[in-house]
Amino acid sequence: MARLRRALGKHRVQALLVTDPIAVGYLSGFTGEDSWLVAGKGKGWLLTDSRFAEQAEADCPGFVVTVRKGSLIEALGPIVRRKGVKRLAFDPDAVSVGLLGRLRKGLKGVRLMPVPQVLADLRVRKDATELAAIVRAVRVAEEAWAAFRKSIRLGMTEQRLAAELEHQMRLAGADGPAFPTIVAIDAWAARPHAIPGGRRLKRGSVLLVDFGAKVGGYVSDLTRVLFAGKIRPLVRRVYGVVYAAQAAGIARVKPGVPLTQVDAAVRGVIADAGFGECFGHGTGHGIGRQVHEGPGLAPKGVKGNLEPGMVVTIEPGIYLKGRFGIRIEDDVLVTATGHRVLTRVEKDLDAMIL
Repeated sequence: MARLRRALGKHRVQALLVTDPIAVGYLSGFTGEDSWLVAGKGKGWLLTDSRFAEQAEADCPGFVVTVRKGSLIEALGPIVRRKGVKRLAFDPDAVSVGLLGRLRKGLKGVRLMPVPQVLADLRVRKDATELAAIVRAVRVAEEAWAAFRKSIRLGMTEQRLAAELEHQMRLAGADGPAFPTIVAIDAWAARPHAIPGGRRLKRGSVLLVDFGAKVGGYVSDLTRVLFAGKIRPLVRRVYGVVYAAQAAGIARVKPGVPLTQVDAAVRGVIADAGFGECFGHGTGHGIGRQVHEGPGLAPKGVKGNLEPGMVVTIEPGIYLKGRFGIRIEDDVLVTATGHRVLTRVEKDLDAMIL
């Protein structure tokens, strides 16, 4: 909140209306939904309803809580007037055209100011508390992965395998999966965001698993590839290229490095091996309260450099349509002098044989 107040001062606005539930939780610790936050000078003000009254008091001891009886906009008006706000900022990425029209109608005399990226810029660098939460999410995912590997049997479907891994994450202490778990067998693994189906694991299969745990509002994101028996020569070669590409990308992670350079390091290894056309997505992304947040690591369309406190994924992949796909993903912290790989799950090729 202190960092936000400083940022708002640069935009010459008195307060920020926060409507995105992820951002509300980020600023206040609130774990409910359907609630807004007004942040600016003094205490923040949380608007919620009777379903979350007790929860809000417990989650947000440093905030004023208003339990509304009417609409959010009806509850917002008196708060804005009480705080003397004449210039109210909002995030244009989180407020629809329809909502903006209703806000203008309900807040007569208040100038609504679009201030893009103000919260996204704060969230991109994690503090010690956030980092600890991400590490907990990583450890829960890793504990679940170890149990999951022991449960895998030939003949299991992708859907059954995904359900088993999500179950193990719950048992390990996750609030839930960070995103719908991806389990893809053989040719289906050539689809980077494949949806698990009825394909069954058989001897010689390539099994790609993309998973993460959500713990205390923060997430982890990992991808590993397992092999049901003997590894075919082409599969072994592709895995080696992806492994080397990821190592090159991780080695480039340190403060001051342009985001595009991390991607270039990864993409160069894959292109030099002759698989450049088989790697279509970016090298990685930030994680935090969401599984995809800033910064992005891509060949273009991203600006800026890595900074201490960022947590990013490094996840190169090679996808051979109709045959198989290989992706390896780890979560990496940018430190003051370099980087620290937060994930510890083994990924050496021989260790990935079931």
